[in-house]
Amino acid sequence: MSSAREAVARVHREEWARVVAALTRRFGDLDIAEEAAAEAFATAVERWPADGVPPNPGAWLTTTAHRRAIDRIRREHKRDDKHREALMAHDDDPPEPLGAIDDDRLRLIFTCCHPALAVEARVALTLRMVGGLTTPEIARAFLVAESTMGQRITRAKAKIKAARIPYRMPSAEDLPARVTGVLAVLFLVFNEGYLATGPDTDPVRHDLTAEAIRLTRLIRVLLPEDGEVAGLLALMLLTEARRVARVSAGGELVALDEQDRGSWDTALIAEGHHLVRERLVAAAAGATPGRYQVLAAINAVHTSARDIRDTDWSQVLALYDRLVRLDPSPIVALNRAVAVAELDGPEVALAAVDRLEPRLADYHAFHATRADLLRRTGRGGEARAAYDRAVELAGNTAETAYLIRRRDQLR
Repeated sequence: MSSAREAVARVHREEWARVVAALTRRFGDLDIAEEAAAEAFATAVERWPADGVPPNPGAWLTTTAHRRAIDRIRREHKRDDKHREALMAHDDDPPEPLGAIDDDRLRLIFTCCHPALAVEARVALTLRMVGGLTTPEIARAFLVAESTMGQRITRAKAKIKAARIPYRMPSAEDLPARVTGVLAVLFLVFNEGYLATGPDTDPVRHDLTAEAIRLTRLIRVLLPEDGEVAGLLALMLLTEARRVARVSAGGELVALDEQDRGSWDTALIAEGHHLVRERLVAAAAGATPGRYQVLAAINAVHTSARDIRDTDWSQVLALYDRLVRLDPSPIVALNRAVAVAELDGPEVALAAVDRLEPRLADYHAFHATRADLLRRTGRGGEARAAYDRAVELAGNTAETAYLIRRRDQLR
């Protein structure tokens, strides 16, 4: 019986998006798709322990959900005389085979990440409709009340319906920009998991990082020629590979130069390096690498070094110089300054960091970086003040503990 329940959980992770996407294509309504899929999985939880797991669980769930959707439409037809839905309800054509709906999953992702929706709504809707996370799970992940998250998802679905946002792939000319939006959503989910912002949650949320990687893998399968998709996946894998070493047993953030590199996940690193090399070959053939590909290449340099002293900082700086041209943001400039400190010394890097203060005055990492550079130049009093400001702004518990320790080590 327990094995059947485990099978339901496993199939839920693998098939939720397929089922919801197939129903959305058929009935054109996210509410109907979500409700029918949830009912199908609930039925599986009840029946599979007694009847056994069917030979094709995905097809069983799709068929069951399809029937639940028709039942709902028939009920609404009787109550509200919905002619269009009634025609669908009496359509006896069988649903498409499970293997034919990969494009439907991609359409579902683009629908959930439509630019007409606010970014926070895109994140929530993607995790619910594509990832299959429950509303309470998403609310806990982003530290909002369950009712607030429920309203956010409900309003997003209502806006899709009211604005008649089509359930379809973007046109060829719109596709690059729309893919960029999808990747931005997935990167937000991953970053929230890798360095959770709330003080009352785990400092690293593996459930979110794993879900972001899973969804990016899905995009990679559906858009195998897109360089930025490959770049984002490589970036996530190379970052996730260091997760176990990132927080100490005492709950403190462990900086890159102090991490036990022997605990890094070699399989994830190998896969990430393979993707980076693949994109380097494409770049040599004339393809222009984008932001995620350059970030992945920077992480590849870091994860190639067996010791922090072996890091090729010249290559890191060259990659940041390329990244600045693609993304001239103050945060990129701040990260670049870390490489400058290793090559030209902390004084040179500190001058570059100080120029960023007007735009990063309320960003905790600015003050943490500045504090470290001040410490390295022997300006302990100023470093302590900078650490104090970083602690005040930081929300991650592990990072706060790390900053307090570094501050208290100052004379």
